[in-house]
Amino acid sequence: MDILHRCGGGTVAEIMAELPDPPTYSAVRSVLRILGDKKLVKYREDGPRYIYYPSQETDAARDDVLAHVVRTYFAGSPEQAVTALLRMTDVDMSDADVNRLRETIRKSRQAEGKAR
Repeated sequence: MDILHRCGGGTVAEIMAELPDPPTYSAVRSVLRILGDKKLVKYREDGPRYIYYPSQETDAARDDVLAHVVRTYFAGSPEQAVTALLRMTDVDMSDADVNRLRETIRKSRQAEGKAR
């Protein structure tokens, strides 16, 4: 899925070229079929080839996956998720990064207040 989102789609051969240690052609096709059955991947015919692409825009997929991770691993708490992300980083955040994060939180709170 990472390759499909990053590249916007591709053939089995193109996907294999992006993998560091690719499995067989048949294995990649099988995974793409399973992802298609789960409605995560779509395809279109291009002559004898199939072009596979994500069924959901990257931003929407990212939001869905992140929401799932927060629900599953952080008991639905964005605070716990952000804390874990900050603990994971080896690099201190710059003052500019902290200010942008504060501004994002402020805007999120304002939007949340308007939605209620």
